Amino acid sequence: MTKIERKTKETNIKIELSINGSAKYNIDTGIGFFNHMLETLSRHSNFDLNVKASGDIDVDYHHLVEDVGIVLGQAFFEETRKANFERFGYSIIPMDDALVLSSVDLANRVYLMYDCQVSGAILNFDVELIEEFWRAFVSNARIVLHIKQLAGYNKHHIVEAVFKSVAKSLKSACMPSTEILSTKLTL
Repeated sequence: MTKIERKTKETNIKIELSINGSAKYNIDTGIGFFNHMLETLSRHSNFDLNVKASGDIDVDYHHLVEDVGIVLGQAFFEETRKANFERFGYSIIPMDDALVLSSVDLANRVYLMYDCQVSGAILNFDVELIEEFWRAFVSNARIVLHIKQLAGYNKHHIVEAVFKSVAKSLKSACMPSTEILSTKLTL
C-alpha cells in the first residue's frame, strides 16, 4: 500500500493505493460523478483505493480532478516500482452504445493519446475534465496510455467505458512477471 498526500492552496488530497488488492475502495471527493468513476476504476482494476479529497469545488471541479490525477499517478508509479510486471495491457469495453479501447505501457515514459468525442456535462461535471484527469495521472504515473472511443453517443456510457477499459488495461499490465520485459533490461 502506497500513501501519498498533496496539499495546496486549492486542494487537499490523500490517497492510499495497492495494485495488489481486492477492489476495496473508499472514495470521497465531494463530486458524486467523479467518485463513481474512481470506484469503477478500483472495482475493475482490482486495486484497493482510498481517496479523501477536498478543494475549491465551489469555483469549479478542475483543480480537484486534476490534483487527484496527480496524486493517484504518483501512488501508481510508486506501486509499480516494487516488482516486475507484464508491462503492457489493453482492453475493449462495451457499455450499451459506447465502445472504448485502451492500451497501456508501464514504460517509465509519458504519453497520453485521448481520442474521445464527448463534450458537455453530466449533471454539473464537465466531461472535458476526464482528459485532464488522465493527463495528470499519466504524467505522474510515467506511463503511456491510449484511449480511443470506437462508438457511442451517451456521455455517461462513454466516460464510464473509458474508466472500465483503462482499469482492465492497468490490471493486465500490472500482472506479476519474473523478468523486466524490455530489451534494455530496465524501464
